Amino acid sequence: MHPPFSMIFFTTLAGAAQGLLLVLFGIQLSTHWRLTQAPPALFTVGALVILVLSAIGLVAATFHLGRPSRAWRSAAMWRTSWLSREVIVLPAFMAAVAAWGALHWLDTSSTVAGAIAAALALLLYLCTGMIYAAIKAIKEWATPLTPLNYALLGLASGLLLSTALTAWLAPEFTSTLVKLTLCAIAVAALARGATLWRNLRLVPTTTTQTAIGVRHPKVIQKAQGAMGGSFNTREFFHSKTPQAVRTIRWTAVILGFAIPAAALGLGAGSAPALLLALLFVIQWIGMLAERWSFFAEGQHPQNLYYRSRS
Repeated sequence: MHPPFSMIFFTTLAGAAQGLLLVLFGIQLSTHWRLTQAPPALFTVGALVILVLSAIGLVAATFHLGRPSRAWRSAAMWRTSWLSREVIVLPAFMAAVAAWGALHWLDTSSTVAGAIAAALALLLYLCTGMIYAAIKAIKEWATPLTPLNYALLGLASGLLLSTALTAWLAPEFTSTLVKLTLCAIAVAALARGATLWRNLRLVPTTTTQTAIGVRHPKVIQKAQGAMGGSFNTREFFHSKTPQAVRTIRWTAVILGFAIPAAALGLGAGSAPALLLALLFVIQWIGMLAERWSFFAEGQHPQNLYYRSRS
């Protein structure tokens, strides 16, 4: 499939925001079990960061629509469409985060608001992943691993971002979060690797032979059947060479997993908040490459015809 850059930006930014909310709410709950108290500024600033990332992602997502001015109508099919459910859950998540942050700013108990925001964050991971997992025609996406990967990768990004935030506002939590971040990166890498392994072993149900009803063992298509490009040629294939796809995939591995894990393992967790924030940016660039690779892996059956070149 052709990777839509608007959705790549949206899913990576919103996923990090959701992960950060889950981490901060976990910190809030942990303060009830021990004497250490987190400063309210950690949660208010964190809520602001979450809202900014979500808002940027939401604006980016509108560019994927044919008519952004009619974006509000995308929620109409919530009974059957995971996309409509996502459109509903995302603003609800942002509203819950805003309320949670405001209550912390007012120094008021906000456990209920945090729990609602955390539940919406998890639901949003599910909705976003199921948009693609529900497309049975694209076997590379039609697996429970798709929403699981969205959640694990978002949580890993949110954890890394939380290390920068706590290094600035609550250093006593940073060392624990560094360990959790390393674990999350490892688990996310394993889950993504399992997806790649699965996709490489998939056997297509439709081949060139079955598409044209010819049983000859060797059928080679020489022409596309069209002299110019069309919606089918633009939207269902990324048009990159296999070498370029491998380069992007390795970029995701190095920037999204290897460098953050190595840096944290070598003691970057004790670095200033600014350097940890820079490490998050490096990881996010790797997540952009990972999400591009995810979309590029989707092989629509129509590519048997439209992908060929004379």
